[in-house]
Amino acid sequence: MVLDVKRDELTVHKERAFLVSVSLPHRPWISDDPLEELRGLATTAGANVIGGLVQRRHSIVPGTYVGKGKLAQIKQQVENDDADVIIFDNDLSPAQVRNLEKATEVKVLDRSELILDIFATRARTAEARLQVELAQLEYSLPRLKRMWSHLSRYKGGIGLRGPGETQLEEDRRLVTHRIQDLRAKLVEVHARKEREVRSRYEEHTVSLVGYTNAGKSTLMNALTGAGVYVEDKLFSTLDTRTRQWRLTANQSGSSSNWGKVLLSDTVGFIRDLPHHLVASFKATLEETRQAKLLLHLVDAANPAAEVQIKAVNSVLKEMGCEGKPTLLVLNKVDQLEDRSFLDVLMCRHPRAVAVSAITKQGLKELEEAVMAALSADFADAEVETTTANGKVLAYLGAHAEIYRQQFDDNRVRIHCYLPRHLLHHIQGPDVTVRLIERNGIDKPPDA
Repeated sequence: MVLDVKRDELTVHKERAFLVSVSLPHRPWISDDPLEELRGLATTAGANVIGGLVQRRHSIVPGTYVGKGKLAQIKQQVENDDADVIIFDNDLSPAQVRNLEKATEVKVLDRSELILDIFATRARTAEARLQVELAQLEYSLPRLKRMWSHLSRYKGGIGLRGPGETQLEEDRRLVTHRIQDLRAKLVEVHARKEREVRSRYEEHTVSLVGYTNAGKSTLMNALTGAGVYVEDKLFSTLDTRTRQWRLTANQSGSSSNWGKVLLSDTVGFIRDLPHHLVASFKATLEETRQAKLLLHLVDAANPAAEVQIKAVNSVLKEMGCEGKPTLLVLNKVDQLEDRSFLDVLMCRHPRAVAVSAITKQGLKELEEAVMAALSADFADAEVETTTANGKVLAYLGAHAEIYRQQFDDNRVRIHCYLPRHLLHHIQGPDVTVRLIERNGIDKPPDA
């Protein structure tokens, strides 16, 4: 079946792209350069940006999104610059795309289709490819008629890679069948991913989240020495990577080697991320959903930092991660031209930590903050059991920080520091557990 075409057989066509961004009351521009983010997306997709046009409107024109005058201006500039594709920084309906293509006689893409195309070219693992293909097909299903018209006029390129190219040759029945097949496969992938993530339940799990190109992979390399791929492009990471991060900072009288954390780096978010993509990437985002702590990384040098923070929070809410313990990390402080901008961010987010993943500035402070956040759900405990209870002793040795042991005949009393959610693992007929509160009063774990 043609839909199974191998991705490595596809090539990036250097199309000449003309950009259009329309500001609406409910969706204003986020920076002084309205085309900055769209330009970055188009470049990441492999296009050669040759021009652009912006407009403020109170409402859209139902048929063509922009008015007749602006449409005529777009058509003229596209002809003058010999553009191959028009890319809108807005989401368009299938009818709007069709009408715009008819008026301009060139291919028209909207923001969602561009993002999906980037994901198609960036997917490396079988899991990511399945997820991207499903998102593309679900997005393209109501647009098949328009895509069939592409077949006679265009030769691939942005928006038509991956499953996009094969959709031109498939009818609606085959595409629908492929969607059902992909959903079934992803159910299996998600079940396997859930089991894998849950197997780490007893570990300290921390997940990096943030706007695309905020520096998550660079920070992960700085913290873990993982050597993961880093590129100054949007969506350079699509597949989750998990590495061990050993915390060594001193905090609250803990030992110099506090413990290890499993740190995960996953796909970056973006404003108006297509819903199909979020749904399809459920398995990849499982690390984030199950993490005990989120590190929300922000590009502090970006003037649109606050808007990006809101965009990430919106996606986290859509994923069901609203309310999960989160630590805001202001990255790229070495790139700040005006220090007062960081001061404003810190004033708005007083618990945030300022770092530079490149220069490693602030990483010790980040360790301290992570330890404090993870420790919020920890407990000082006194565990008493028999010296022959190797199972409990081994478990405490692996999962708790033991700071004192007292032996009396065949009994041992262990004073330790461990996560509260692990207390039920060390209960039994010959085991007594007491929590040691800061005021010195002992009480049983369930009190």
